[in-house]
Amino acid sequence: MKKRTLNISYECLTTAELTDDERRAIEAAQQATAGSYAPYSHFSVGAAALLEDGNIVIGSNQENAAFPSGICAERCAIFQAGAAHPDTPVSLLAIAARKSDGSFTTLPITPCGACRQVLIETEHRYGRPVTVLLYGEKEIYRLASTYHLLPLHFDDDSM
Repeated sequence: MKKRTLNISYECLTTAELTDDERRAIEAAQQATAGSYAPYSHFSVGAAALLEDGNIVIGSNQENAAFPSGICAERCAIFQAGAAHPDTPVSLLAIAARKSDGSFTTLPITPCGACRQVLIETEHRYGRPVTVLLYGEKEIYRLASTYHLLPLHFDDDSM
């Protein structure tokens, strides 16, 4: 039997260490939390997809009493970017979340498995990595590619 180990790489940053575009994306993700519809979880998530041309497309989580019928902020933003700008690659996705008291999370939150799979497909679609910024009041995580979120992923090369 062979034993293998997977390692992921990410950076822990402060707001001061972000680029101007990264800061804009984080701010857009924070603002996007205001559009969240979260009457069940009371946990508002915002995402901002920075496109290669500098435009930002936002999304927020939208809950539904029939829980599978809702959508996460990450998929909302990615799908909106793909629908409105199908030929413009997504270069970065920023994610921020507010707790029920209205404050942002102290530490970053990470995308669910379904969102990770969609992000992998987005990288595959455009043939380039998507940087992921996970915002927390205490620190921000920067991942150079969504592959670091889902190292053993499924894509069309798997079929």
